[in-house]
Amino acid sequence: MLSADELTFHIRACSLNNRESQKKIYGSFYGYAMAICDRYASNQEDAIEIINDGFLKIFREIPNYQPAYSDVVSSFKGWLRKIMIYTAIDHFRKYHKHQMVTDLDNVVYQVPANTIDALDRISHEEIIRSVQQLSPGYRAVFNLFVIDDLSHEEIAKHLGISVGTSKSNLAKARKQLQKILFKEQQNEIAKNAV
Repeated sequence: MLSADELTFHIRACSLNNRESQKKIYGSFYGYAMAICDRYASNQEDAIEIINDGFLKIFREIPNYQPAYSDVVSSFKGWLRKIMIYTAIDHFRKYHKHQMVTDLDNVVYQVPANTIDALDRISHEEIIRSVQQLSPGYRAVFNLFVIDDLSHEEIAKHLGISVGTSKSNLAKARKQLQKILFKEQQNEIAKNAV
């Protein structure tokens, strides 16, 4: 990660279209940005497309960037995070807006009472992979509400849907995620029983 002084230098250089500084910022913040994009994408190719589109927006807008507070690195990360989220929303609008329902809605599973124990054993990668299996509409609302802390009114505005649809999609996303996690747990139990 870049120091505050290094970041300030590279931001100024990026404002002048310096390719080396762009590479430095891209390389330094790629992992952070990918963690954001992974939550919204259904596969690695989509995540890469979102991250690259996001960095293009960052380099186009960097001449206008002003740190929001004295911690230059945290301020830049917050700005970058916001751009990556909005880029993911744009990607959703472009490719997935009308894909709100999947076949999983027709499947009914009983979630056992010992789910908390099972959830304690799930890794970060498994959770991300499970969230990526949500239908695009549910995944977008789930990420924006649960992880990015947007209100249903803000989500509705950004995605071009009603507040009721946002609330409904969140409830359905949670149910779908439970089904996915339960199914993965059952597969793991069956695999270990063999």
